[in-house]
Amino acid sequence: MKQKAGWPALVFLAPALAIYTAFSAWPLIATLRLSVYGTDDVGHVSFIGLGNFHKLLFDEHWFGAFRNALVNNVEFFAIHTLVQNPVALLLAALLSLRGVHGAAAYRTVLFLPTLLSVVIIGFTWQLILSPLWGVAEKALNLVGLGEHFAPWLGQEDTALPTVALISVWQFVGVPLMLIYAALIAIPEEIVEAATVEGAGPWRIFWRIRLPLILPTLGLVNILTFVGNFNAFDLIYAVKGALAGPNFATDLLGTLFYRTFFGYQSETGSATMGAALATLMFMLILAGVALYFFVIQRRLQRFAS
Repeated sequence: MKQKAGWPALVFLAPALAIYTAFSAWPLIATLRLSVYGTDDVGHVSFIGLGNFHKLLFDEHWFGAFRNALVNNVEFFAIHTLVQNPVALLLAALLSLRGVHGAAAYRTVLFLPTLLSVVIIGFTWQLILSPLWGVAEKALNLVGLGEHFAPWLGQEDTALPTVALISVWQFVGVPLMLIYAALIAIPEEIVEAATVEGAGPWRIFWRIRLPLILPTLGLVNILTFVGNFNAFDLIYAVKGALAGPNFATDLLGTLFYRTFFGYQSETGSATMGAALATLMFMLILAGVALYFFVIQRRLQRFAS
């Protein structure tokens, strides 16, 4: 006969619930509430309804900044999706093969950048890519590619892809470990049966392993989406709050920072920042809902 959890479960859950409420739920509610208020020239706060959102979406100045940050964020996410996740899949597939010597050491090395401070990562790559004292130009000269070197972080067309690839280098270990765990969880009986039938490693991967880990790949993509649309620290560490040149690396996170602290313009304020944060929350919520209610169900049916 099952016993009800009762008060012991509440005792164990109470600390986690209190921490989550204090540091996640309550700030979110406070931000949503603040987004419908505005400040006048003397700093008085009053209720204005959807006025901040109307300004963000229809005012020429604010919408231009919001559109630029949103487009950059989509590009930032696309680079991670098209580069980071396929590379992580390839590396995980190689490390999950039988007989790979030093697989544990490779996993550690590949995951190690994820543990480093973003400030260290940003400063290190600034030194590497610097046209004055960086080692990137010399390294390219050694392999005959020196003519292709350019100050990528300082050019408007290449600044965002460069920062995105730095982020890929740092965080590729996370999807790598998730995919690797899914691959080694596949029952060996299935793989052995396919081997007996004459299937080679390549065919086994495409016809058996890959379909079985599709739900994990979907989870990796949605985690990438959430992480990229919350990105701030690496951009700030590499390019600063203005995300130059000409806001070429400006993401929604850096735009929110400048807006909330009044750096976006003279009209920047905490209430406008809260409205921008609310839009970011709605975008992320819409993406997550689309994934769980549409994409994930299809992936699970396909995998089964």
